[in-house]
Amino acid sequence: MTHYFWNDWYLGWGWMLWFGFIFLVFSGFGNWGYTYNAHRKYDLAPRKGAIDILNERYARGEIAREEFVQSKSDISTRL
Repeated sequence: MTHYFWNDWYLGWGWMLWFGFIFLVFSGFGNWGYTYNAHRKYDLAPRKGAIDILNERYARGEIAREEFVQSKSDISTRL
C-alpha cells in the first residue's frame, strides 16, 4: 500500500491540524492588534502636570492667590 502526501494529510484528518494552526496564528495576531490599539489610546492622552492643575484650580477660583503663589513656589523648588 502506497501512501502519498495527499492521502495522508489532505484527504484524512490532517488538514484540520493545519486549519487549527492557521486559525490560532490569525487569532493571535488579531488579539495582539486589538490590545495594542486599545492601550495606545490611553498612552497618547496628554497628561497634566502639577502646574497645569494648579493653574486650573486658580482660574476656577477654588484657591486664593496666596495659596496659589505658595503652591507654585513649592512645586517649582521640587522640580
